Amino acid sequence: MANLTRNLNGRGPCMNRNLCNRGCPFSAYFSSNSATIPAAMATGNLELRPFSIVTEIIYDDKTQKAKSVVVVDAITNKTYEFSAKIIFVNASTIATTALLLNSKSNRFPNGLGNDSGELGHNLMDHHSSAGASGRYSGFQDKYYKGRRPCGFLIPRFRNLDKASDKVDFLRGYNIQGDGERLEWGDRKNDDIAFGADFKNHIATPGDWTIWMAGWGECLPYHENRVYLSDTEKDKWGQPLVHIDFSFKENEAKMMDDIKDACGQMLTEAGFDGVNTFKYNKPGGSTVHEMGTARMGNDPKTSVLNKHNQIHAAKNVFVTDGSCMTSSACQNPSLTYMALTARACSFAFDQLSKGLL
Repeated sequence: MANLTRNLNGRGPCMNRNLCNRGCPFSAYFSSNSATIPAAMATGNLELRPFSIVTEIIYDDKTQKAKSVVVVDAITNKTYEFSAKIIFVNASTIATTALLLNSKSNRFPNGLGNDSGELGHNLMDHHSSAGASGRYSGFQDKYYKGRRPCGFLIPRFRNLDKASDKVDFLRGYNIQGDGERLEWGDRKNDDIAFGADFKNHIATPGDWTIWMAGWGECLPYHENRVYLSDTEKDKWGQPLVHIDFSFKENEAKMMDDIKDACGQMLTEAGFDGVNTFKYNKPGGSTVHEMGTARMGNDPKTSVLNKHNQIHAAKNVFVTDGSCMTSSACQNPSLTYMALTARACSFAFDQLSKGLL
């Protein structure tokens, strides 16, 4: 979960205050604001430029490297150009790919590094809209869920071996869930008259409940893509990004299995009122976008090499979700961080040797 359980480098431990979405007051929950930016600032080598829109990466035909980035100030609309020996692009999957597609030159008429034509294709997002919920009448003497910032996670158990193989879909999913007692907000519409009885009713914890859903892998379909508009621009003159994405038959069948499996687990565990669901949420709802600038050994079928470098522009690294070749089913951000750390180490080594 990337939550601290003890003090570390000025950051406090998780106090289970349920303020993760607003930014942890104790910096226990990992975020750029609480962890990496303060660490980078402490080196004295970081300059932050808020309200900056990177519009283009400039490629030098002579050196066969990228030499600078062009930035528009979102407030003043002034344009700046910053030069660098190496450039890391980590704007998140769709914005990163939009930037690369907009970075055109004589060498790259279809976008920086887009020799393969794969830039923008193979967009993926986890589906997380199928599962089940239920009530449990036991443990009425307990209502604390414990000092932990998360619910539960059941690792992937489909298509791992012959015993778990499913013939109607590929790959698999994990199950994430939450257990808690019904509270006043859940019970305010119960058929209880106003007055003392009503107050006592909503002030008393209700039954324990479980909500659980599957986070499922999305296959990399070439037709799921992002591309730039030829005619529409935003207020800063940049082309609007179009997204063409849908889940396919494999994901639909996986969702059906998730719904059935979750319902079966709760029923066999003794829960009452088990309700299975399939929300049919669109892509993007899980906010785990990845793909569109995939890694690969063959420049003809990929955008980046195994070190996250653009094949034909070695001093440009892309290490956010756009580099992924498949989505697996795990929450992906820590993987992006690991890939970034690895690429940074490689870039430093290459730069030290005069190879970048």
